Amino acid sequence: MPGRAFTPEGRRPPHPTRPGAGRPSGPARRHEPRVKEGPLKYQPKLTETPSGPLPIDREITISEGISVKDLSERLQVRAKDVIRKLLDRGLMSTVNQSLDTEIATQIAREFGAEAKVVSFEEEALKELEPAIVQQESAKLQPRPPVVTIMGHVDHGKTSLLDAIRETNVAAGEAGGITQHIGAYSVEINDRESPAFGRRIVFIDTPGHEAFTRMRARGAKVTDLVVLVVAADDGVMPQTLEAIDHAQAAKVPILVAVNKIDKPGAQPDRVKKQLSDRGLMPEAWGGQTVMVDVSAKTKANLKLLLEMILLVSDMQNLRADPEQPGQGTVLEAELDRGRGPVAHALLQSGTLKVGDTIIAGAVMGKIRALFDDRGRPVAAAGPSMPVEILGLEGLPDAGDRIVMVQDRFKAKQIVLYRGQKAREHALAHTPRLNLENLSQQMAEGEVKELPLVIKADVQGSVEVLVDTLNRLATAKVKPVIIHSGVGAITESDVLLASASNAIIIGFNVRPERKATELAEQEKVDIRLHSIIYEVTEEMNKAMAGLLEPIFKETVLGRAEVRETFRIPKVGAIAGCYVREGKLTRDAQVRILRDHVVIYTSKIASLRHFKQDVTEIRSNMECGVSIANFSDVKAGDVLESFMVEKITAPVQA
Repeated sequence: MPGRAFTPEGRRPPHPTRPGAGRPSGPARRHEPRVKEGPLKYQPKLTETPSGPLPIDREITISEGISVKDLSERLQVRAKDVIRKLLDRGLMSTVNQSLDTEIATQIAREFGAEAKVVSFEEEALKELEPAIVQQESAKLQPRPPVVTIMGHVDHGKTSLLDAIRETNVAAGEAGGITQHIGAYSVEINDRESPAFGRRIVFIDTPGHEAFTRMRARGAKVTDLVVLVVAADDGVMPQTLEAIDHAQAAKVPILVAVNKIDKPGAQPDRVKKQLSDRGLMPEAWGGQTVMVDVSAKTKANLKLLLEMILLVSDMQNLRADPEQPGQGTVLEAELDRGRGPVAHALLQSGTLKVGDTIIAGAVMGKIRALFDDRGRPVAAAGPSMPVEILGLEGLPDAGDRIVMVQDRFKAKQIVLYRGQKAREHALAHTPRLNLENLSQQMAEGEVKELPLVIKADVQGSVEVLVDTLNRLATAKVKPVIIHSGVGAITESDVLLASASNAIIIGFNVRPERKATELAEQEKVDIRLHSIIYEVTEEMNKAMAGLLEPIFKETVLGRAEVRETFRIPKVGAIAGCYVREGKLTRDAQVRILRDHVVIYTSKIASLRHFKQDVTEIRSNMECGVSIANFSDVKAGDVLESFMVEKITAPVQA
């Protein structure tokens, strides 16, 4: 209390209102002040912590799925401070929990840092970038070029590759067209060639227009595009599309004018068409190398390979085989005996058996590697096509493959990507709410065709889903309720039965139990191996969902001139056919003063005393009308037929 200071003797004065005031209160040492000489050791903190975010004065790089601990290390703050910021936002988290990139960016701003988000693959590549860009490094070695063969369907792309590989791939393709994407390594074994012993990796992409996405993916991993154009056919729409893909990928184009052995071949016309599209031949003063070849007679194939290597050497393609392996998934399939199999192309570094890799939202430890001929290998170097076994799931075609040293980090990235994929799928699932209720009611006329898609490889699944979705119109649309890789199983049949869906199998077959279950549940399973058939059949199925259109055709008109009544028969109209004809199975309208008073069917039709099926113009007949007896002279009978026509799918 104020005014109760110590006395000069070191004692506290007595309280004025307390009983016994003035009585000694004990030894003086108990009331000596605790005074220390010198400056205070602990000064009180006078400044307050700013409540708002700090000014942004630095930039950090974060990867997707970054943990709270990693974010705190890059921000150079304590992990508990980051957790406190998350708690302020109502988010409970631990130091090992993955953060959404948007949340991590906002937290970084509050600590005065601007966050640049990169993918895990980009971050791994950035760590290797100093060794990759240093072209003078002794570790960098020349690597084989990766060449993508593109062009229109049936222009001889696979046949040209067969002639180079001296194999026969097209014979195993359904319908003679390439359905999948594949990479093949070819070694030049001609000792007279200056390129003897060198390797070229070819990527054969399908030419059908439905495989646009697969061709685009092939152009992203390639060093050179060989555009195959038939000399007897010329530039076609998919030829122009292939040019656009190659130019978008910023890779050089080499043109192979194929089928020059055919009688109607005109290579110069093809070159003229290509020059109009910006590909001027070298022989005409341009920059594009063009070679006239024949896959059938194997003419100029050596020259084509030498030109491929020449154009590739100008790019100075190099890679460091000692770096961790990185590549791209070209295709993925589910093998019953081997599990998930990824067909990949290594682009840098080396992958070995036992390495831990990430491919999109899938990780795994490599159990085995196989080359393009199916032979087991212990390691795969740059520009080498391989089959990878050991993944925990099926990656998507086009996913990047990255080797990782930290398995915990790999698991963290995979869990984060899997969660984001599920959130994306849920976000795109239409839900009914008050805002879109009126819209859905207005769209009640739209019919839906539920489908279950199963194919042999992931690339075919993507193409089928994309193709079928593009068949949707304003009247009817297909709905893909499930798509996957592998044989048709019992669960697929049960899903189709519950959803009243059709199962489409592309290059796959149903299991025995699935077939029996489909017969019990009356589930329709359609099996195909050519995409043309799938598209055509889906158009027919979608047309069957629409209400049929009834088309009326007027057959003829007859004038009633007299009426008769016959016992047990009823009224008979004596008619004269003025135009067309009357048929017994036709419908008839009774017109009185040009007003339709009744519509019925012709019960009987007679010419004199004979029953006939048809009466033509300028003839007389007796007509009995079903369920109508009030026919009068002067009425007109109009005979017509109603045909049921399938409604067109297109709006």
